[in-house]
Amino acid sequence: MVLLSGEAGIGKSRLTAALLERLAAEPHTRLRYFCSPQHTDTALYPIIGQMERAARLAHNDKPTARLDKLDALLAQTSTSTQDAALFAEMMSLPNDGRYPALELTPQQGRQRTLEAITAQLAVLVRQNPVLMIVEDAHWIDPTSLEVFGRTVDQIKTLPALLIITFRSEFNAPWVGQSHVTSVMLNRLGEREAATIIARLVGNKGLPADVMAEIVERTDGIPLFVEELTKAVLEAESEGDSRRIVTAVPSPGLAIPGSLHASLMARLDRLGHAKELAQIGAAIGREFSHALLASLVRKPEAELGSALDRLMAAGLLFRQGVPPHATYLFKHALVQDVAYSSLLRSKRHQLHAEIAGILESQFPDTVDSRPELLSHHYKSAGKFDRAIPYSIRAGDVGASRYASSEATVHYQAAFDMASELQASNEAGNARVQAVLKLASVATRREHFERDLRNLEGVRQFAESGANREQLCRILYWTGRMHFVLGNFDRGVEYAQQALRLAEEVGGDDDLTAEPINLLARIHCLRGEPAPAARYAARNVGQMHRLGNRVEEAAVSGVLAFACGMSGRYRDAVNAAERGVVLARGLDHLPTLAACYMYRGVVKGWFGHIQDAVSDFEQAQTISERVGDLFRRYLVHGWRGEAYALCGDYAAAGKELGQCIVLGDQIGTSFHRGAFLAFGARVRLHEGDLAGAQRAIEEAAHIAAETRQPWGQSIALRVQSEIWLSSLPQQLDAAEAAVRAAIDIQVARECRCDLAWSRLVLGRVLQAKGNSAAGLAELVEAKREFEQLGIARGIENVSAALEIASESAHVKEA
Repeated sequence: MVLLSGEAGIGKSRLTAALLERLAAEPHTRLRYFCSPQHTDTALYPIIGQMERAARLAHNDKPTARLDKLDALLAQTSTSTQDAALFAEMMSLPNDGRYPALELTPQQGRQRTLEAITAQLAVLVRQNPVLMIVEDAHWIDPTSLEVFGRTVDQIKTLPALLIITFRSEFNAPWVGQSHVTSVMLNRLGEREAATIIARLVGNKGLPADVMAEIVERTDGIPLFVEELTKAVLEAESEGDSRRIVTAVPSPGLAIPGSLHASLMARLDRLGHAKELAQIGAAIGREFSHALLASLVRKPEAELGSALDRLMAAGLLFRQGVPPHATYLFKHALVQDVAYSSLLRSKRHQLHAEIAGILESQFPDTVDSRPELLSHHYKSAGKFDRAIPYSIRAGDVGASRYASSEATVHYQAAFDMASELQASNEAGNARVQAVLKLASVATRREHFERDLRNLEGVRQFAESGANREQLCRILYWTGRMHFVLGNFDRGVEYAQQALRLAEEVGGDDDLTAEPINLLARIHCLRGEPAPAARYAARNVGQMHRLGNRVEEAAVSGVLAFACGMSGRYRDAVNAAERGVVLARGLDHLPTLAACYMYRGVVKGWFGHIQDAVSDFEQAQTISERVGDLFRRYLVHGWRGEAYALCGDYAAAGKELGQCIVLGDQIGTSFHRGAFLAFGARVRLHEGDLAGAQRAIEEAAHIAAETRQPWGQSIALRVQSEIWLSSLPQQLDAAEAAVRAAIDIQVARECRCDLAWSRLVLGRVLQAKGNSAAGLAELVEAKREFEQLGIARGIENVSAALEIASESAHVKEA
């Protein structure tokens, strides 16, 4: 792999072109990827472009013809129909039934698509060595960057060469790897610059002082040397030549500014062809003959002649034959100069015309590149027309699980809507953009931004008649509070959303989301009764809505809630339903969650082997899809399961990994409970000081994040620590465990309540209150027997035996 870097105009593209010429006679497969400043937030743009060129797709191809061409391309690598379906979706081509329907979430679709892309290279290298060139990576979109990151790892042992070119501002993440070579191009010396000038001048001759002036003013930038020399050669007299050279700023100024002068001189001498260059520059670095022809409305012969002049001048390159040809500016700086020569009013007019023609004559572009329509309408100052296309571009990114790219487009829509004059249309556009932004938020700063935005648009929604809109705003406000750990506020807003949804009809479409959120928050807070009630209702809703993925996921939530309240059979049935549904969908993230929920239930009820098996399945899947949060939870719950069955060594290992992952991703979900489990492991190991430090942190986090169930676990373990300390702190131990019991009774957490009664019985026995202690132990045994928790029965039986022996000693 070669990383080829340098400033604009230094010759990166020229070097790759020379390499391609040198290898033309050698058997190899070449894959070229071009990044674009207009598509830095279009997921997989250079990869889609490469496949479109390789398949020879034309803008006027019918959908069936485009699919036929894609099939012909993929047949060369024996691509499966499943992967072909992913590529068709990636390229925004409709599935006419020739591919299987893939029921994938955006996250899974993204993962499978990236795997399909990298699999293509593995097949191609078996046919021929592969040369891959990625140009202008400083404009690469985040998803493509991830793909090429995978490729960098993949080519270590393959007969392939990957060259990535970029300007110095791009921070290449692969520098320093053993199979990566970095090459930075420096400016030319005077001798090398003079050599370029001499090659361009040939037999025409150029005064020595003019040549020396060119060398001095171009400051070793090859593109600038070429363009200024050509400008001088195209001058009509030696006097004009000297004026052109002296008009160029000295090298102390910015090179793009210096290049501007010589390129403008060349464009001015091209007559009507200059206008074509300006129109092409407004379209973009690359543009089609068909679109240009629709804009200029000139006879084909006149248009062709002007384009020939631009190509003869070396400013444009052409691929294909008109009217199916495409044109590419020699360099992005050439496009910049041509565009900057347009008056602002002319720019607005051109962008509006381009957008209008794309809408009316290029429907495929509208569907596959909505960000282009947004760009042109925005550049025309028509924000109201640009906003819907920014939203559509964000939707495309979200459908590919490219949250970074989607966020940029939704934010652009929000910013433009905020610039519009106050009106219902502008307010509705802001609401739509805010809700879309919330749907792709992935980081804490995003959640905090979304809360501010939601508060702003809520005032607008409350003043209007659109109650459904207000309902969705309230739901997303609750959801943002939930992911930020503000669970009380999450419940508050979710309940408001649900009340409002039921007032306006109570359709599943509107009530399902707040009900789902309430089930999850109540479950997290250790409130199994409302959690089970909401989750059971939501399972039916998701089934009616056809949302099988969420039906499976919320079945897992229902299993957790039923298990916490001691309803083992209901819990297992719900978990089984979730696993079966998720397995049938091949939806890996949800399958991992359902395995985890089933493992939690099995662990609570002492079926450790079954629990560990489920946790292993969940862990393997989570690692495969890169789900750190699920791995964090799996380690925590598996640690608790091991602790409940008395395997403290295994429990300590799992809980340690859990806390490390929790620190890494910055989550507070169940953290108080997991720390409390860890404190109990330390207590068992005899590390009283370590146990006390851990339990203090657990109690603080559970209280701060308002997770009462986690608080009850921390209180019970604190009681055990004080019972084991020297001297014993029995009054404090009793108060702590009674507080735990109060929480668990109020929330009907039967499994945890049985364990807490066991601890209370032991504390009361230690205090000498034998009768009360015995009563608690008997009640704990009754609970364990009803729940069928063998380990609990064993532990409480041992405590009862000790109590009996103690009573006999006292009688003696």
